[in-house]
Amino acid sequence: MNDYQEFITKVLKKTGIDLACYKEAQMKRRLTSLYEKKGYKSFQEFFNAMSTDRALFDEFLDRMTINVSEFYRNGKRWEVLEKKIIPKLLEKNKRLKVWSAACSTGEEPYTIAMILTKFMPLSQIQVLATDLDETVMERAKKGIYPERSLQEVPDDIKKKYFTKDGIFYKVNDEIKRTVTFKKHNLLADSFDSNFDLIVCRNVLIYFTEDAKELLYKKFSAALRPGGIFFVGSTEQIFNPPAYGFETEDTFFYRKAK
Repeated sequence: MNDYQEFITKVLKKTGIDLACYKEAQMKRRLTSLYEKKGYKSFQEFFNAMSTDRALFDEFLDRMTINVSEFYRNGKRWEVLEKKIIPKLLEKNKRLKVWSAACSTGEEPYTIAMILTKFMPLSQIQVLATDLDETVMERAKKGIYPERSLQEVPDDIKKKYFTKDGIFYKVNDEIKRTVTFKKHNLLADSFDSNFDLIVCRNVLIYFTEDAKELLYKKFSAALRPGGIFFVGSTEQIFNPPAYGFETEDTFFYRKAK
């Protein structure tokens, strides 16, 4: 067993995170650059240090989970969500059960909540937001973002739901209250069910094909019939019927009834 394989085994035992489900070349490169930057010479050394240093462990999680996000990322897709997908979902249910999976620093679930305010009162909006990395979720709960994260936010939404604070923007409390953050491991933990909308974008590209297939099945099972799965702009599902999906629009998949 090589150094990296041993590292994978130990990380799984310690944390329940299975690095074998991530594309090896990408993950290995990312983590090697981290441990070399920190002055370690091998995965073994890195693991030993990580076991006793919480800050280093958090940095490992941060590097592993690719926390790159922004509000309304790939704006045209969010437009489709607002103009086409949500109105159709609301024909069936007036209260939507919504999940932002692998939510990173919170831009995605807050974007969903802001879009939903166009259809219903704030008191009726509830978005579950989950991630493996508790550190990024703590940042998400604070709701403070640099200007570059808001590049695609429409002006009316920026005025209504953000407050400028020095060089940062703060999400207003009324939006923050609509989102519940919870730690969750997509690969190891069970999924809740009967969601109307699941958003999981720009995450699945980092998984192996086997892990992706498992996750498509789990996401499909978590949706109610007619529910929608919204993925990132590099994550097209090439055989939707294999997972009980039909294509609703580009990067939107409907659970077949």
